[in-house]
Amino acid sequence: MTAPDRIQEITLDQALGGRLRPELEHDRAIAIQDLIDENTFRLVNGAGGPYSVKLGVDQGRLLIHVMPVSGGDPVIFGLALGPFRRIIKDYFAICDSYFDAIRDMTPSQIETIDMARRGVHNDGAEKMVERLQSKAEIDMLTARRLFTLLCVLHARR
Repeated sequence: MTAPDRIQEITLDQALGGRLRPELEHDRAIAIQDLIDENTFRLVNGAGGPYSVKLGVDQGRLLIHVMPVSGGDPVIFGLALGPFRRIIKDYFAICDSYFDAIRDMTPSQIETIDMARRGVHNDGAEKMVERLQSKAEIDMLTARRLFTLLCVLHARR
């Protein structure tokens, strides 16, 4: 992929409302910043990038609005949330354990929980790559950040 094959701007649908826990707000901000700094994204059957992307959730689907920054027709596609539900549930459960562990456990116990959290996060990223493969080509780092943002959107519902 070439340098234009990237997301230049990403926003989340604010219509979902809902306040986020401070930890999730932090994860959202970091995921967006990291995604803007480094990502690989190219539409399979669409205009070249760079792209402006808006993520939202509606009727059990992750909606991804992709607009080439240079202009052209937007592409909108949805991914069913069903294949992500178990991973999201597991991710939130292990994140809760992690946030509790930070207060009370030893560094080695925290590291063990963090390794499990990263493993579940990788599962979510792999599912993101799999579900997007017919629509967009993304790398694993981009998939991890998109999965984080999906979790944030899911928490807002």
